[in-house]
Amino acid sequence: MAMADDDPRNSAPATDVTTHPGAGTRTAAARPDTTPAVPPEPGGTAPVARRWVLRTVAVGLVLAALNLRPAISGLGPLLEEVRDGLHMNGTVAGLLTSVPPLCFALFGGLAPRLARRRGPATVVLAGMVAVTLGLVLRPFAGGTATFLAATALALAGIAVSNVLMPVVVKHWFPDRVGTMTGLYSMALAMGTSAAAAVAVPLTGALGGSWRLGLGAWAVLGVLAVIPWAVISRDRSARAPEPEAAQEAVPEETAEGEARTEARDKSAGQARGAAPLRIVKSPTAWWLGVFFGLQASAAYITMGWLPQIFRDAGVSASAAGVMLAVTMGMGIPLSFVLPKVAARMRHQGPLVLALGVCGLVAYTGLWFAPASGAWVWAVVLGVSNCAFPLALTMIGMRSRSSAGVVKLSAFAQSTGYLLSIPGPLLVGALHDASGGWHVPILLMAGLMVAQMASGLLAGRDRVIEDGR
Repeated sequence: MAMADDDPRNSAPATDVTTHPGAGTRTAAARPDTTPAVPPEPGGTAPVARRWVLRTVAVGLVLAALNLRPAISGLGPLLEEVRDGLHMNGTVAGLLTSVPPLCFALFGGLAPRLARRRGPATVVLAGMVAVTLGLVLRPFAGGTATFLAATALALAGIAVSNVLMPVVVKHWFPDRVGTMTGLYSMALAMGTSAAAAVAVPLTGALGGSWRLGLGAWAVLGVLAVIPWAVISRDRSARAPEPEAAQEAVPEETAEGEARTEARDKSAGQARGAAPLRIVKSPTAWWLGVFFGLQASAAYITMGWLPQIFRDAGVSASAAGVMLAVTMGMGIPLSFVLPKVAARMRHQGPLVLALGVCGLVAYTGLWFAPASGAWVWAVVLGVSNCAFPLALTMIGMRSRSSAGVVKLSAFAQSTGYLLSIPGPLLVGALHDASGGWHVPILLMAGLMVAQMASGLLAGRDRVIEDGR
């Protein structure tokens, strides 16, 4: 989530981008951009970033992106061992799976303001340090509270870094936004999938201790700290960032470009009009609900899917690989879905298609969780790609860049808060019922609600019309 102050600078047309714990970052309309790669000198001339700086930033982007999900996806396959080691009940374990959206909602909004004051590279460096420290401290946790605190520290670093990845791309690679965004988006998805797949084998190789298995990911964090420490020493990196992160999604078709131009032309009129009251827009609220429900489904999947498979008789290592497959489905589909959605005036059919995939997966988990496990993992991975669809819809529901920023901040902050109870309830219902049927019913009910809210959010409307 990225927040933006009510500053006239934020209304300027720009190449917009956005971020999320589950699927990476998207790039908005590919319009020509003449923003200098580094802040201008006092005399008005813009120095050219040195080649070594750009190369270091590119390496730093990839390493940072690889660190944005292992603290979350690497925990799911080892959740049973963590619960036994720290004597957690299902409700507390559910709280653990609800911490990521809570941290993203609380800390993500601070990132743009910090970047404007300290420069994006310095804040990303601090974020990577926080991630590394959190991962180092988790193995030493003697109780649930300490483990939660260390996890929250790592997630706070993830939250600010997650938001600032697009800002870094815009700052150093203004003429290669699409390429660099795709690069770190793929790295983020790879980090998510790899952590899920490797968690159990890595733990076994380290003597079977879940503490060492979780703490080992701190090595990846140390590697990410190094390039950002070098970058932050460069003079151009220490300059404060003048604008908040612009949040939108791609509209890479002729029709999408036309929509972008229409929004840009109306931006000047919007600046002279009455302030946008986003809380009075039904579309904004439906988008917030849809975003929250798809985020809830994603965190339930990351936190509980491996345990569902393990309780059905699937080995721990296979369950981790299945989660990796589920998360890995976002790599190709995240590039396809936004382009398809941008060609549609109503995104409802896509919402329904993804929702049906989710219901099929939940039905399979009810009747044959072990025998059809690989199928359910793939189908559920398709359903989880509602995230890039939600981002696309946000970008299409406003006429101006400033409106998209406000809508994205509102929808994501509202959505992350709404997503917190889902993983908690799944854990509590599992403990109360002694099985997974009741939690799966809850998951199916949330998916039906996601489909309904998505149908309403996907209508061809814009928030500037008060609709």
